[in-house]
Amino acid sequence: MTTETPSEVMTSARPQMTADLMARTGLSDAVLTRLVHRFYDRVRADPVLGPIFADRIADWTPHLARMVEFWSSVALMTGRYHGAPMPKHLTLPVDRTHFDRWLTLFRQTAAEVCTPEGAAWVIERAERIAFSIHANVEDARNNYGRGGLPPKL
Repeated sequence: MTTETPSEVMTSARPQMTADLMARTGLSDAVLTRLVHRFYDRVRADPVLGPIFADRIADWTPHLARMVEFWSSVALMTGRYHGAPMPKHLTLPVDRTHFDRWLTLFRQTAAEVCTPEGAAWVIERAERIAFSIHANVEDARNNYGRGGLPPKL
């Protein structure tokens, strides 16, 4: 009989899950760092997405570090990211074309930086994230437009 609590089991299982994901996908902190940096280099240079980011991010160093933590948590289940990304996106002046462009750039970058297995893994997660954020942006915009409360930031 085990004496570990569910929280202790999850905490102790995380390193093995991360190691298994790394072995299966070829992803690592180094690969994710290259992915994030190359992807955001493209975003900043992009005529559709660049201005949106330029209006909101003055110092890219902490943003890139945070995005590496985010993707480490999303792709490798490391638990390094602690935050709530949704509120920061709800008031952005974006629509479906922006999310489609974001995904296009992400897919291209992942295919260049990652193994095929790693690219498929992060792209699947990026697609889910883009769908979720887009749906929430639209929902917030529609509710606010109908007299609802603006989203809390």
